[in-house]
Amino acid sequence: MGLRFIFMLTRNDQTVSDAAEHLKTALSLGVRHIGFKDVGLPVSDLKSLNASIKAKGATSYLEVVSLDRESEIASARAAVEIGVDVLLGGTRVDDVLPVLNGSGIDYYPFPGRIVDHPSVLEGTVAEIAQSARDLASRDGVGGLDLLAYRSPTADVPELIAAVCAAAGKPVIVAGSIASKERIAAVRSAGAAGFTIGTAALEGHYPAEGEGLEAQLAGIVRDVAELNGHLSPFGKKNLDSAFGSLSESWTPRVAGHVNDMQIKLARFEGAHTWHFNPREDNLLLIHRGRLLVRFRDREEIIEEGEFIVVPHGVEHCPVALTETCEVVVLEPSTASATGGSDNAHRTEKAASV
Repeated sequence: MGLRFIFMLTRNDQTVSDAAEHLKTALSLGVRHIGFKDVGLPVSDLKSLNASIKAKGATSYLEVVSLDRESEIASARAAVEIGVDVLLGGTRVDDVLPVLNGSGIDYYPFPGRIVDHPSVLEGTVAEIAQSARDLASRDGVGGLDLLAYRSPTADVPELIAAVCAAAGKPVIVAGSIASKERIAAVRSAGAAGFTIGTAALEGHYPAEGEGLEAQLAGIVRDVAELNGHLSPFGKKNLDSAFGSLSESWTPRVAGHVNDMQIKLARFEGAHTWHFNPREDNLLLIHRGRLLVRFRDREEIIEEGEFIVVPHGVEHCPVALTETCEVVVLEPSTASATGGSDNAHRTEKAASV
């Protein structure tokens, strides 16, 4: 799985009052990980947010920002009541784990010393890494929530890498990520994901256009690019592609789907009798009419129709029009076998 982007419906460590509207925007863009804080809205409103998130098949997160023991326990109980998928933050693991026991909630506490509000991460890289090691060793701790960019003294990429190495479990980086460069640094350091809240809501992320939709679209696109999830393929026009063919019965590769090749071929006249020893293929008629002779029957394939020819079945294609333009779908390993007069077969198809 690639780097995870978690959109937080928060500003300055509080869930925003118009979170429901922002949630609609995020869900419309296909954002799959969405969270909120345990302060800023009543639990009843947080329940509604959570229900909307999960109704769309997204993963919900509650991040704890409580600084005292009783408030943190109350937040853990709220997480159970709300029914979130993941509880982020908090530092009192011994108090929280019993509350979460049996709930199915993944727990990602903060490593290091957390002070103030908005939260600040204190400690050296070595101290925070040791804290991460200790926390991750606990049963019931599924990962860590690292306030890396809230550390006033640490080299942040070094800190993230050290915590990831020490934890051996997924690490989510939270706080003050507002550029593709920082997202790339988080990914390179080995983190599993990151959160963005205030930066997107206030329009700090470099994006094409104004407003939250543009912000989220820019973040999602950058994450997809960093994860290698952008498609390098554009559409192809079949008329233009067939127009580039100069020879008959000589397939040209127009694209690939997994281990399958999409080939284009112009048929003229009759082919020879032949068969594919191992692979099936599909013949789709783009222009013209094609007769396919089998040993037991004949099939006429019109424009917009296709036929599957199973492996091992002898057949002989014949163009019924002056030329017949055919899309062939078959494995890249496919080869035909026929008699000595099998001049039309090509061992390897060139690309178009």
